[in-house]
Amino acid sequence: MDVPLLTRLLWLRHRLHARDAWSPAQLRLHQESALSELRRFAYARSPFYSRFHRGKLDRPLQELPVLSKAELMASFDELVTDRSVRLSEVQRHVAETDGTRRFRDHYWVALTSGSTGLRGVFLSDQAEWATVLASYVRANDWADIPAGLTHRLRMAVVSSRVPWHQSAQVGMSLRSPFVPVLRLDATDSVGDLVSRLNEFQPASLVAYASMARLLAEEQVAGRLRISPRAVMCASEVLTPEAARRIQQAWGVRPFNVYAATETAGIASECSQQAGLHLYEDLVITEVVDEKNRPVPPGTYGAKLLVTVLFSRTQPLIRYEMSDRVRLASSPCPCGRPFALMSDIQGRAEEVLRMAGRTGGEVSVHPNVFHRVLEALPVREWQVIQEAEELRVLLAGAGPEFDERRLRGELARDLAEQGAREPVLRVEHVEHLPRTGLGKSPLIRAFHPRNS
Repeated sequence: MDVPLLTRLLWLRHRLHARDAWSPAQLRLHQESALSELRRFAYARSPFYSRFHRGKLDRPLQELPVLSKAELMASFDELVTDRSVRLSEVQRHVAETDGTRRFRDHYWVALTSGSTGLRGVFLSDQAEWATVLASYVRANDWADIPAGLTHRLRMAVVSSRVPWHQSAQVGMSLRSPFVPVLRLDATDSVGDLVSRLNEFQPASLVAYASMARLLAEEQVAGRLRISPRAVMCASEVLTPEAARRIQQAWGVRPFNVYAATETAGIASECSQQAGLHLYEDLVITEVVDEKNRPVPPGTYGAKLLVTVLFSRTQPLIRYEMSDRVRLASSPCPCGRPFALMSDIQGRAEEVLRMAGRTGGEVSVHPNVFHRVLEALPVREWQVIQEAEELRVLLAGAGPEFDERRLRGELARDLAEQGAREPVLRVEHVEHLPRTGLGKSPLIRAFHPRNS
């Protein structure tokens, strides 16, 4: 890590740590001040925001229009505050370089995977990138596994090594003698991952939730032999069954980390593990329904609207994300001022639209499949919807697996949701298919409406 970036990161880490002792009133004052500063900056330097918020420049945040990824990308050149930056130049930089060099030697570039149908491009200058890094360091600090000048921590990260993925860029930025990092690609063979982890012996394991569960199975089987003090899961839904198997393998309950390319860290668990604390000093998170109205704690929202308080190069104000989350109704006993997120169900795209028993379509929530499939004696599972067909992929099924029972329980639960029984294919595979970034979503839909 270069010295200026490291210096800024250490300073930010100290500031973030001090905020743990804030009162709720101090947090609100900080949010108001940071939001006002962000809006002033955006209105002065972004023609897009001057137009997008016209007539509402002095209105409360909740009255501002919602920014979609499609609109952000369509208005990229007008939205960014560096008036010399053009999307075509950034895209050429991405196509012609390998991710180790910054755009114009100044901006870090991170891309979203395009899993919702459109790839996003996001720029960060040094101050913004240091805050991105600090948000991920905070997750470790809250889990009581700090790393730094006085805490040397061997960390293995099993995620994506695609150079433009944020996790890969964060891994490259955090490399230092104080934090030896083994970066592994989740698309590598399980045997290779096991061999390299056995050799490295990490004290902290960071992985996609599906990959952490798969590695836990390897540990239980005796092929993987590591003893991490902590396991951090991110980028995918951490189901209760996955958490149970991880704890069975290593004797530690995994920490859930919620982050996105657009925002960096959004929330993570502290050592109390009573829920995920929202990073409200960095990102204002609104949990809303389909019409962008706030939903109360204890109720799942249809999506999130995020305002990234430290964004300057590419300001994000009420940016729409399709994740379905639920806020907790009670605070964490740790005393931090940040609100708690009690559950993450995943993207709205994981709510399948299926033919109804009496005509039309009905929505089938991921929990319907979680309830049935999590209880199966299998290592991994995945549901793929293709037109009128539902494929259930199972890896590592045990001898007690009963396909007839699976079909019966799925048919019953889908009928309770008002769905017509689909053509159901149960497929046994050695390993589940993964995306180019190495993720293995539990629910995937491939049909005309998503194309």
